[in-house]
Amino acid sequence: QVQLVESGGGLVQPGGSLRLSCVASGSIFSSSVMGWYRQAPGKERELVATITSSGITNYEDSVKGRFTISRDNNKNTVYLQMNSLKSEDTAVYYCNLKFILRFFWGQGTQVTVSS
Repeated sequence: QVQLVESGGGLVQPGGSLRLSCVASGSIFSSSVMGWYRQAPGKERELVATITSSGITNYEDSVKGRFTISRDNNKNTVYLQMNSLKSEDTAVYYCNLKFILRFFWGQGTQVTVSS
């Protein structure tokens, strides 16, 4: 069983930055695709960014150029650096681990962008 623990959320003003972290338990992290998703109130959960085990990244169009996903396999940790934050980035952000046909989710961390 894999456990994912996110941290780093909070309240930030528009234009500000936050860095989310997600630590995974277990031994499959380095072989897994890691992702960040978000869910705003009244909306469905959506993909923000993914990173493969070899470091190939993919981003949702609205965050390209502002967000950066990265991973440290030695620390079983995936990061999401979020810059130039906008009010529409407000959501609960979830970490996701995909290994073959298995999916695991973290509990989520709230990001609120407001003045």
